Amino acid sequence: MMVKLVDILIGGLLMGGIYALIAVGFGLQYGVARVLNIAHGEFIMLGSFAAWTLFTVLGVSPLISLFICAPAFFAIGFVIYRVLYTPLRVSAESPAAFEGNSMLASFGLLFVIQNLALIIWGAPVKGYSYMAYPVSFLGTVFPANRIVTLFASVVLGLTFYFFLANTRTGKAIRAAAQDANAAELMGVHINRVLALCFGLGAMMAATGGLLLSMTSSVTTPFMGMEYTLIAIIVVVLGGLGNIKGSFIGGFILGLVGYIVTSYEPGLSMVAYYVIFLFLLLVRPTGLFGK
Repeated sequence: MMVKLVDILIGGLLMGGIYALIAVGFGLQYGVARVLNIAHGEFIMLGSFAAWTLFTVLGVSPLISLFICAPAFFAIGFVIYRVLYTPLRVSAESPAAFEGNSMLASFGLLFVIQNLALIIWGAPVKGYSYMAYPVSFLGTVFPANRIVTLFASVVLGLTFYFFLANTRTGKAIRAAAQDANAAELMGVHINRVLALCFGLGAMMAATGGLLLSMTSSVTTPFMGMEYTLIAIIVVVLGGLGNIKGSFIGGFILGLVGYIVTSYEPGLSMVAYYVIFLFLLLVRPTGLFGK
Protein backbone atom coordinates (compact mmCIF):
# COMPACT_ATOMS: atom_id res chain seq x y z
CA MET A 1 0.00 0.00 0.00
CA MET A 2 2.82 2.40 0.89
CA VAL A 3 4.58 1.67 -2.42
CA LYS A 4 1.33 2.38 -4.27
CA LEU A 5 0.91 5.72 -2.47
CA VAL A 6 4.50 6.73 -3.24
CA ASP A 7 3.99 5.75 -6.88
CA ILE A 8 0.85 7.89 -7.14
CA LEU A 9 2.44 10.83 -5.33
CA ILE A 10 5.62 10.93 -7.42
CA GLY A 11 3.82 10.11 -10.67
CA GLY A 12 1.29 12.86 -10.05
CA LEU A 13 4.00 15.39 -9.25
CA LEU A 14 5.88 14.43 -12.42
CA MET A 15 2.76 15.06 -14.51
CA GLY A 16 1.83 18.15 -12.51
CA GLY A 17 5.22 19.79 -13.06
CA ILE A 18 4.58 20.11 -16.78
CA TYR A 19 0.96 21.16 -16.19
CA ALA A 20 2.22 23.87 -13.82
CA LEU A 21 4.59 25.39 -16.40
CA ILE A 22 1.91 25.30 -19.08
CA ALA A 23 -0.68 26.89 -16.77
CA VAL A 24 1.66 29.64 -15.54
CA GLY A 25 2.26 30.65 -19.17
CA PHE A 26 -1.47 30.68 -19.91
CA GLY A 27 -2.15 32.56 -16.68
CA LEU A 28 0.20 35.33 -17.78
CA GLN A 29 -1.42 35.60 -21.19
CA TYR A 30 -5.02 35.57 -20.01
CA GLY A 31 -4.80 36.67 -16.38
CA VAL A 32 -2.54 39.65 -17.12
CA ALA A 33 -2.50 40.39 -20.87
CA ARG A 34 -6.24 39.49 -21.14
CA VAL A 35 -5.68 37.33 -24.23
CA LEU A 36 -7.65 34.07 -24.14
CA ASN A 37 -4.98 32.41 -26.23
CA ILE A 38 -6.61 29.36 -27.81
CA ALA A 39 -3.29 28.81 -29.61
CA HIS A 40 -1.40 28.36 -26.32
CA GLY A 41 -1.15 24.61 -26.88
CA GLU A 42 0.42 25.19 -30.29
CA PHE A 43 3.45 26.73 -28.58
CA ILE A 44 3.68 23.57 -26.49
CA MET A 45 3.63 21.59 -29.73
CA LEU A 46 6.29 23.83 -31.29
CA GLY A 47 8.53 23.45 -28.23
CA SER A 48 8.19 19.68 -28.45
CA PHE A 49 9.01 19.66 -32.17
CA ALA A 50 11.95 22.03 -31.62
CA ALA A 51 13.44 19.65 -29.04
CA TRP A 52 12.88 16.67 -31.36
CA THR A 53 14.56 18.47 -34.28
CA LEU A 54 17.54 19.68 -32.29
CA PHE A 55 18.09 16.23 -30.77
CA THR A 56 17.54 14.00 -33.81
CA VAL A 57 19.02 16.26 -36.49
CA LEU A 58 21.76 18.18 -34.66
CA GLY A 59 22.35 15.93 -31.67
CA VAL A 60 21.67 18.71 -29.13
CA SER A 61 20.58 17.48 -25.70
CA PRO A 62 17.05 18.58 -24.73
CA LEU A 63 18.46 20.11 -21.54
CA ILE A 64 20.80 22.25 -23.65
CA SER A 65 17.88 23.01 -25.98
CA LEU A 66 16.16 24.76 -23.06
CA PHE A 67 18.69 27.59 -23.30
CA ILE A 68 18.10 27.85 -27.06
CA CYS A 69 14.33 27.53 -27.19
CA ALA A 70 13.43 29.68 -24.17
CA PRO A 71 14.76 33.00 -25.54
CA ALA A 72 13.68 32.13 -29.10
CA PHE A 73 10.05 31.50 -28.14
CA PHE A 74 10.00 34.50 -25.81
CA ALA A 75 11.00 36.69 -28.77
CA ILE A 76 8.38 35.03 -31.00
CA GLY A 77 5.62 35.59 -28.43
CA PHE A 78 6.69 39.19 -27.79
CA VAL A 79 6.61 40.02 -31.52
CA ILE A 80 3.25 38.29 -32.01
CA TYR A 81 1.68 40.39 -29.27
CA ARG A 82 3.10 43.66 -30.58
CA VAL A 83 2.09 42.92 -34.17
CA LEU A 84 -1.27 41.20 -33.63
CA TYR A 85 -2.71 42.02 -30.21
CA THR A 86 -1.45 45.52 -29.42
CA PRO A 87 -3.37 47.07 -32.37
CA LEU A 88 -6.48 45.15 -31.27
CA ARG A 89 -6.11 46.45 -27.72
CA VAL A 90 -5.54 50.05 -28.79
CA SER A 91 -8.52 50.07 -31.16
CA ALA A 92 -10.93 48.13 -28.88
CA GLU A 93 -13.84 50.11 -27.46
CA SER A 94 -13.64 48.29 -24.12
CA PRO A 95 -11.64 45.55 -22.34
CA ALA A 96 -14.47 43.10 -23.05
CA ALA A 97 -14.33 43.90 -26.76
CA PHE A 98 -10.57 43.34 -26.75
CA GLU A 99 -10.96 39.94 -25.06
CA GLY A 100 -13.48 38.84 -27.69
CA ASN A 101 -11.39 40.10 -30.60
CA SER A 102 -8.18 38.61 -29.21
CA MET A 103 -9.83 35.21 -28.79
CA LEU A 104 -10.96 35.26 -32.43
CA ALA A 105 -7.45 36.28 -33.51
CA SER A 106 -5.94 33.43 -31.49
CA PHE A 107 -8.15 30.94 -33.36
CA GLY A 108 -6.58 32.17 -36.58
CA LEU A 109 -3.12 31.94 -35.00
CA LEU A 110 -3.86 28.34 -34.00
CA PHE A 111 -4.60 27.26 -37.57
CA VAL A 112 -1.61 29.16 -38.97
CA ILE A 113 0.82 27.49 -36.53
CA GLN A 114 -0.80 24.08 -36.93
CA ASN A 115 -0.59 24.15 -40.72
CA LEU A 116 3.00 25.43 -40.67
CA ALA A 117 3.86 22.49 -38.41
CA LEU A 118 2.18 20.11 -40.85
CA ILE A 119 4.22 21.53 -43.72
CA ILE A 120 7.52 21.40 -41.82
CA TRP A 121 7.25 18.15 -39.85
CA GLY A 122 4.33 16.30 -41.43
CA ALA A 123 1.46 14.46 -39.75
CA PRO A 124 3.22 11.26 -38.49
CA VAL A 125 3.94 11.00 -34.76
CA LYS A 126 7.48 11.99 -33.75
CA GLY A 127 9.44 10.89 -30.70
CA TYR A 128 12.88 10.17 -29.35
CA SER A 129 14.48 8.38 -26.41
CA TYR A 130 16.48 10.40 -23.90
CA MET A 131 17.51 9.35 -20.36
CA ALA A 132 14.96 6.53 -20.44
CA TYR A 133 16.86 4.27 -18.03
CA PRO A 134 15.02 3.32 -14.80
CA VAL A 135 15.62 4.96 -11.42
CA SER A 136 14.42 3.31 -8.20
CA PHE A 137 13.05 5.46 -5.38
CA LEU A 138 11.29 4.16 -2.22
CA GLY A 139 10.35 0.92 -3.92
CA THR A 140 8.99 2.51 -7.10
CA VAL A 141 10.69 2.78 -10.48
CA PHE A 142 10.50 5.75 -12.86
CA PRO A 143 12.44 6.69 -16.00
CA ALA A 144 15.24 9.14 -15.23
CA ASN A 145 13.87 11.61 -17.79
CA ARG A 146 10.69 12.06 -15.75
CA ILE A 147 12.68 12.80 -12.59
CA VAL A 148 14.72 15.38 -14.51
CA THR A 149 11.51 16.87 -15.90
CA LEU A 150 10.05 17.29 -12.40
CA PHE A 151 13.26 18.90 -11.14
CA ALA A 152 13.46 21.26 -14.12
CA SER A 153 9.77 22.23 -13.74
CA VAL A 154 10.17 23.09 -10.06
CA VAL A 155 13.39 25.06 -10.64
CA LEU A 156 11.87 27.01 -13.54
CA GLY A 157 8.67 27.69 -11.60
CA LEU A 158 10.50 28.92 -8.48
CA THR A 159 12.86 31.05 -10.57
CA PHE A 160 9.93 32.66 -12.32
CA TYR A 161 8.14 33.30 -9.03
CA PHE A 162 11.29 34.94 -7.65
CA PHE A 163 11.41 37.10 -10.79
CA LEU A 164 7.81 38.25 -10.27
CA ALA A 165 8.25 38.90 -6.56
CA ASN A 166 11.63 40.61 -6.45
CA THR A 167 12.31 42.51 -9.66
CA ARG A 168 11.03 45.85 -10.90
CA THR A 169 9.63 44.23 -14.06
CA GLY A 170 7.91 41.58 -11.96
CA LYS A 171 6.24 44.27 -9.86
CA ALA A 172 5.06 45.99 -13.06
CA ILE A 173 3.54 42.69 -14.22
CA ARG A 174 1.75 42.24 -10.90
CA ALA A 175 0.47 45.80 -11.08
CA ALA A 176 -0.83 45.20 -14.60
CA ALA A 177 -2.57 42.04 -13.39
CA GLN A 178 -4.42 43.99 -10.69
CA ASP A 179 -5.42 46.98 -12.83
CA ALA A 180 -3.80 47.71 -16.21
CA ASN A 181 -5.22 51.24 -16.47
CA ALA A 182 -4.05 52.22 -12.98
CA ALA A 183 -0.61 50.72 -13.67
CA GLU A 184 -0.37 52.80 -16.85
CA LEU A 185 -1.26 55.95 -14.93
CA MET A 186 1.52 55.14 -12.46
CA GLY A 187 4.12 55.14 -15.24
CA VAL A 188 4.14 51.49 -16.37
CA HIS A 189 4.65 51.11 -20.13
CA ILE A 190 1.59 48.91 -20.33
CA ASN A 191 1.83 47.76 -23.96
CA ARG A 192 5.43 46.70 -23.41
CA VAL A 193 4.58 44.89 -20.17
CA LEU A 194 1.63 43.07 -21.72
CA ALA A 195 3.80 42.02 -24.68
CA LEU A 196 6.37 40.82 -22.16
CA CYS A 197 3.68 38.72 -20.44
CA PHE A 198 2.61 37.17 -23.73
CA GLY A 199 6.24 36.44 -24.62
CA LEU A 200 6.88 34.86 -21.22
CA GLY A 201 3.70 32.81 -21.63
CA ALA A 202 4.88 31.51 -25.01
CA MET A 203 8.29 30.74 -23.50
CA MET A 204 6.77 28.78 -20.59
CA ALA A 205 4.51 26.85 -22.97
CA ALA A 206 7.40 25.95 -25.28
CA THR A 207 9.53 24.95 -22.29
CA GLY A 208 6.73 22.71 -21.06
CA GLY A 209 6.48 21.16 -24.53
CA LEU A 210 10.23 20.58 -24.62
CA LEU A 211 10.16 18.80 -21.25
CA LEU A 212 7.08 16.86 -22.35
CA SER A 213 8.94 15.58 -25.43
CA MET A 214 11.52 13.96 -23.12
CA THR A 215 8.88 11.77 -21.49
CA SER A 216 6.35 11.26 -24.29
CA SER A 217 6.75 9.91 -27.80
CA VAL A 218 3.51 11.50 -28.99
CA THR A 219 4.47 14.74 -30.76
CA THR A 220 2.08 15.70 -33.56
CA PRO A 221 0.81 18.97 -35.07
CA PHE A 222 -2.58 18.25 -33.49
CA MET A 223 -1.51 17.79 -29.85
CA GLY A 224 -1.96 21.41 -28.78
CA MET A 225 -5.68 21.69 -28.07
CA GLU A 226 -5.65 19.10 -25.26
CA TYR A 227 -3.00 21.07 -23.39
CA THR A 228 -4.78 24.37 -23.98
CA LEU A 229 -7.85 22.90 -22.27
CA ILE A 230 -5.72 21.58 -19.40
CA ALA A 231 -4.15 25.04 -19.00
CA ILE A 232 -7.60 26.67 -18.84
CA ILE A 233 -8.73 24.19 -16.18
CA VAL A 234 -5.59 24.73 -14.09
CA VAL A 235 -5.91 28.53 -14.29
CA VAL A 236 -9.54 28.30 -13.14
CA LEU A 237 -8.43 25.91 -10.37
CA GLY A 238 -5.68 28.24 -9.15
CA GLY A 239 -7.54 31.50 -9.66
CA LEU A 240 -7.44 33.85 -12.64
CA GLY A 241 -4.37 36.09 -12.53
CA ASN A 242 -2.89 34.20 -9.55
CA ILE A 243 0.48 32.92 -10.83
CA LYS A 244 1.27 31.04 -7.61
CA GLY A 245 -2.20 29.51 -7.71
CA SER A 246 -1.68 28.36 -11.30
CA PHE A 247 1.63 26.72 -10.35
CA ILE A 248 0.14 24.89 -7.37
CA GLY A 249 -3.01 24.07 -9.35
CA GLY A 250 -0.90 22.34 -12.00
CA PHE A 251 0.51 19.94 -9.40
CA ILE A 252 -2.96 19.33 -7.93
CA LEU A 253 -4.41 18.50 -11.34
CA GLY A 254 -1.41 16.30 -12.10
CA LEU A 255 -2.05 14.30 -8.93
CA VAL A 256 -5.74 13.94 -9.76
CA GLY A 257 -4.93 12.91 -13.33
CA TYR A 258 -2.38 10.31 -12.27
CA ILE A 259 -4.75 8.80 -9.69
CA VAL A 260 -7.53 8.49 -12.27
CA THR A 261 -5.14 7.21 -14.96
CA SER A 262 -3.78 4.51 -12.65
CA TYR A 263 -7.29 3.04 -12.41
CA GLU A 264 -8.88 3.98 -15.75
CA PRO A 265 -6.58 5.71 -18.33
CA GLY A 266 -9.42 6.89 -20.53
CA LEU A 267 -11.12 8.96 -17.82
CA SER A 268 -8.43 11.51 -16.98
CA MET A 269 -9.90 14.28 -19.17
CA VAL A 270 -13.36 13.48 -17.82
CA ALA A 271 -12.04 14.02 -14.29
CA TYR A 272 -10.50 17.34 -15.34
CA TYR A 273 -13.82 18.55 -16.77
CA VAL A 274 -15.69 17.49 -13.63
CA ILE A 275 -13.27 19.57 -11.53
CA PHE A 276 -13.67 22.47 -13.98
CA LEU A 277 -17.48 22.42 -13.84
CA PHE A 278 -17.49 22.00 -10.06
CA LEU A 279 -15.27 25.05 -9.60
CA LEU A 280 -17.35 27.16 -11.98
CA LEU A 281 -20.48 26.31 -10.00
CA VAL A 282 -19.12 26.36 -6.43
CA ARG A 283 -16.01 28.60 -6.45
CA PRO A 284 -15.54 30.44 -9.75
CA THR A 285 -12.64 32.48 -8.27
CA GLY A 286 -10.61 29.28 -7.89
CA LEU A 287 -8.96 27.73 -4.85
CA PHE A 288 -6.52 30.63 -4.40
CA GLY A 289 -8.54 33.47 -5.89
CA LYS A 290 -10.08 36.29 -3.90
